[in-house]
Amino acid sequence: MIKAVIFDMDGVIVDSEPLHHKAYQNMFKDVGIKVSDALYESYTGQATLPICQHLCKTFNLTESPETLMAIKRKHFKYLFDNDNSFTLIDGVLELIQDYHNNDLKLVLASSASMPNINRIFNRFSLNQYFIAKLSGADLKASKPHPEIFINAAKASGFKREECVVIEDSTNGIKAANAAGIYSIAFDSKHSKNQDYSTANKVITDFMEIRYNKIKNVLK
Repeated sequence: MIKAVIFDMDGVIVDSEPLHHKAYQNMFKDVGIKVSDALYESYTGQATLPICQHLCKTFNLTESPETLMAIKRKHFKYLFDNDNSFTLIDGVLELIQDYHNNDLKLVLASSASMPNINRIFNRFSLNQYFIAKLSGADLKASKPHPEIFINAAKASGFKREECVVIEDSTNGIKAANAAGIYSIAFDSKHSKNQDYSTANKVITDFMEIRYNKIKNVLK
């Protein structure tokens, strides 16, 4: 029986990808590089620092990864504060409330930085539902490394075999698999060119995983 649910944030709770995309594109312009769509999509689910490290190495940039990261975050903060169309993904608040009302422990495990996580959780009043929030930016290894999900399971107070992960990226599903945690892939209109072939379950609507429908999915 499920005891805890570990949520990814970008693409699952909020569709901040358009804001991230704009912020990255602005940063690319600032440092004078052209990043292909294929390369950009390969970064989905990874933290900002390893992305910037890869960019510096790929394009032989003189700027440091930390400088690129600061530029990108400056652009993102501006967009976050000024884009009124930024909202929760349809149905996710009802899902979070459903799990919370059924006494599941909820943990956030996102590659986003903690300032961005807190900004989103404060904006949408989500702190009341989650017992812990983990940022991949604070870890040595980014998804698809399983560290963040291993730590999230520990934070829930339950065994990994009693948890499920809800993810929308190839790297996130790989990380959940490597951690030995049941993975649910959310294949939405916001997901682009992601591989869910190794997920335990694939959904297109959060109604498919309401508590009564998945409470016994773990044997």
